[in-house]
Amino acid sequence: MILRHISLLLAVILVCSPLAFSSSGDRAETFRSCVSVCESQFCTDAATYALSFALRLTRWTCIDDCKYQCMHRITDRAIHYGVPVEQYYGKWPFWRYAGMQEPASVLFSIFNFLAHAYGARKIRKRVSREHPMRNYYLMFAFVSMNAWIWSSVFHTRDLPTTEKLDYFSAALAILYALYYTVIRLFHLYPTERFRLTTSPSSNNKSGTRFLWTVLCSIAFIAHISYLSLLPRFDYSYNMIFNLAVGMSHNLLWLAYSLPSSVSCIRRYPGKPKSYRPPHAFRPALFALLTTAATGLELFDFPPWGRILDAHSLWHLATAPIAVFWYDFLVEDACDDGWRASRL
Repeated sequence: MILRHISLLLAVILVCSPLAFSSSGDRAETFRSCVSVCESQFCTDAATYALSFALRLTRWTCIDDCKYQCMHRITDRAIHYGVPVEQYYGKWPFWRYAGMQEPASVLFSIFNFLAHAYGARKIRKRVSREHPMRNYYLMFAFVSMNAWIWSSVFHTRDLPTTEKLDYFSAALAILYALYYTVIRLFHLYPTERFRLTTSPSSNNKSGTRFLWTVLCSIAFIAHISYLSLLPRFDYSYNMIFNLAVGMSHNLLWLAYSLPSSVSCIRRYPGKPKSYRPPHAFRPALFALLTTAATGLELFDFPPWGRILDAHSLWHLATAPIAVFWYDFLVEDACDDGWRASRL
């Protein structure tokens, strides 16, 4: 009943107010006036404005609901009059479901979580416990699962805390991917108990691995500290950091895929540098697919049906790519090139 009153009230406000779509949606006078009237009418007495259990569970307030209702009423009019749809607080208007602000992104984040859970299960089942990279790959799966959990939480409710947990968890997953990649491709993993053929001495590798671990740890701590201590979240820096780390990861695996005559990578400890397995092309294909998927973020557009936008489609695209990547990691780990005597 109250929602009907709000709808009527907002309709009156919008009819009486001039259209103001030239600026960002949340700065437009029409939106601000609508929220102000809604708040004064319905948010002064909690007893007169009861939110559903799902909205209370996901920490919606009366004012938040006023903003949501005003946003969609203004968007309805924009679509009706053929005016461009505006963003509000940096986001497109989405229909919520059970308190979730972006239900499609929540669902696709869960798909990615399941993809990494699949990867962890496959590694446990197919990769020998004696393999030196097994624990690194499992840790990557767990770190990635954590990142997608917080992605689903953030897309359920965009709050300062959930935003930081999402961004910091994603940065950790991307940085850890680079971390294990360097250990894998430059053969920095411990070999004492794995009977692997290696050219560098174990002492040199152990020291290099320690320094690399410290460097990555400091980089992550510095990254989250910088973003946490600033008065405003630096979105540009965060994007540049993630892109730089992600591109470094992809370039290293591209070197793995190159023909042996031009690649600087010796792929396996038990094989000569000239050995190139049949699956060596897969990291190059992975890099191509991830780049194409990331390109979706460049083609930002108002959500189709107020449900699917470029960001949610990017989440959808990354899930099968993750499955493809774990299939490669397992195939790579099972290659005969790892065997010096037996593994």
